[in-house]
Amino acid sequence: MKKSTMNLPNTLSLLRVCLVPAFVLTLIFMRDVSVWGLVIPAVIYVITGLTDMLDGKIARKYNLVTDFGKFIDPLADKFMVLASLISMDAVMFLNGENTEGIIFMFVVLVILLRELGVTSLRLVVAGKSGIVVAASMLGKIKTVSQMAGTVIILLESVILPFCAENHIAAYVCMGIMTVTTVFSGLDYLKAYLPYIDTNS
Repeated sequence: MKKSTMNLPNTLSLLRVCLVPAFVLTLIFMRDVSVWGLVIPAVIYVITGLTDMLDGKIARKYNLVTDFGKFIDPLADKFMVLASLISMDAVMFLNGENTEGIIFMFVVLVILLRELGVTSLRLVVAGKSGIVVAASMLGKIKTVSQMAGTVIILLESVILPFCAENHIAAYVCMGIMTVTTVFSGLDYLKAYLPYIDTNS
């Protein structure tokens, strides 16, 4: 029997899946721990984001693209984005930051709808036309804004204490995340919707 081993990109994707619950658990159960209750989840999130950037590049550079990788990589991405945002919103409400939580809930819904829409578009276009929907520049900007915004929102009271009381930095990040999410979603629709036959 031929023995198979997991290649590095797929290992990184699986690591990302495993880090998601670690992020959620530390964020929720360490929320009362001063400083470290924010720093540790933020570090886990940054490591998760780094695996997201590395696995695809390594797979393409060294021709390590596999069917399992095509499945687990986008799945891990969705787990990372949605689990982190939903858990952060939950913690805002648990901490009594209701106004911030309600506003962030709107951001989470926009991101969720965008992810569902673009993922569905990718599946339909690939199935009908065989076209791979590549990440656009706006899509990459959206990803960076979400990652940077998440870290800043998490560490606002640590790195920007003068903004913490009114959550100025957090609200700015939420606005940027929402705008880049909406425009990147519209960009994908504009580029690939013509490939979908609405009459079939």
